[in-house]
Amino acid sequence: MQEHESKLGMLATLIIIGAAIGFAKLLVSDEKITWRLAIGRTILGSATSTIAGAVVLQIPDIDPLALIAIAAALGILGSTFIESWLKRQASNWSIK
Repeated sequence: MQEHESKLGMLATLIIIGAAIGFAKLLVSDEKITWRLAIGRTILGSATSTIAGAVVLQIPDIDPLALIAIAAALGILGSTFIESWLKRQASNWSIK
């Protein structure tokens, strides 16, 4: 397998992990599940977990399990932070 194919595979793995985390966070919350919320949380989890790919630039020989752990942590913590920030910004954007 060529190097770029393995990197694409790892990127796909990070995206899937983030999507699963985002959707799982929705399932365990008390919020009413809507399509909009499910899709939004899944996209947000995917986006934040792919940030772990930047670790590969600094540590090219990182163990895949360590990279997955970093992606999971970013998927959980990152999406929570981004979602709360967006909610604060949306309250400032409300029409007066």
